[in-house]
Amino acid sequence: MFIMTTFDDHRLRNLLLACLLFITLAAGVAGAAEPATKPAAKAAKKPVLPPAPAGVIIEQDLEYLDPGRAERLDLYRPADNGSDGKPFGGIVIIHGGGWAGGDKAADREFNIGTTLAKAGYVCVSVNYMMDEGKRWPTNLLDCKNAVRFLRKHAEKYHIDPNRIGVIGGSAGGHLALMVGYTADDLSLEPTSPYPGISSRVSAVVNMYGITNLATRRKTDDKGTPIGEPIESTNLFKPKHSEDPDLWQKASPVFQVSKNSPPTLTLHGTADTTVDRDQASELDARLTEAGVPHQMIMVPDIGHTFSLETWRRKPLPQDLRPVVTGFFNEHLK
Repeated sequence: MFIMTTFDDHRLRNLLLACLLFITLAAGVAGAAEPATKPAAKAAKKPVLPPAPAGVIIEQDLEYLDPGRAERLDLYRPADNGSDGKPFGGIVIIHGGGWAGGDKAADREFNIGTTLAKAGYVCVSVNYMMDEGKRWPTNLLDCKNAVRFLRKHAEKYHIDPNRIGVIGGSAGGHLALMVGYTADDLSLEPTSPYPGISSRVSAVVNMYGITNLATRRKTDDKGTPIGEPIESTNLFKPKHSEDPDLWQKASPVFQVSKNSPPTLTLHGTADTTVDRDQASELDARLTEAGVPHQMIMVPDIGHTFSLETWRRKPLPQDLRPVVTGFFNEHLK
């Protein structure tokens, strides 16, 4: 039998140590080659507009703000392009998303844009400032610049500059009301890129927007308002207790005057996001000021409905003729 000597024991031990050292160094090199941080998450995909329906032309991603701004608008217009010589009314569409999200090409905005273009209006669906810390009042100024864009390009798109309205849903409803009610407030008017062009509108459609930031309340699961008012907002950082004047200035009910444009409000009775009393509070204020207005409470329907559907099911009332009829009355 072969017996290993002491010298062989030393050689074997050294060989094993050398192998372990090599394996350790190799692992370290491999580890250093891996990225120090995980790859960034993929950005959320933006909505893609479906093909334009018959009778409608869509122009996407048009610039409308100052150079360097990334926000764009989509333009919806009748395909006949004013062949009868009569100018179109113009309408600005403002998306929702809690002032921090949403997109001009979302399903609701496509539904509104195509509906109104078929009815003979040139519409622009806009993206606006949503960056945290920069939202207010830049988002409102952006929406007013969309009104000015329509007037600036009135000849190109055969628009009557005296017949312009605005419509928005949720946060967009709030901004639509603010566009309509603050035309005389110079502190809330943009200075560029369309100086000297009015941002005044002649009609407003508010779809379940917040009308008084300070009285907005939580609801139960059926939409019945309960509890205390909500103290914070995505619109800006200060809470109501920290800056009540700011909250009041950004609330449409406090901007209503006898000169405010006619207003149509659409709200679901089962809305658990924006309580239905927001619509009632605005309705009472418009009545007090003598402003022509209409409020439709859609039974058993929640937040974020379009003019036809909620959660992919038909509404109990088709709102397309309601909205087009309202704009026809006040813009034609």
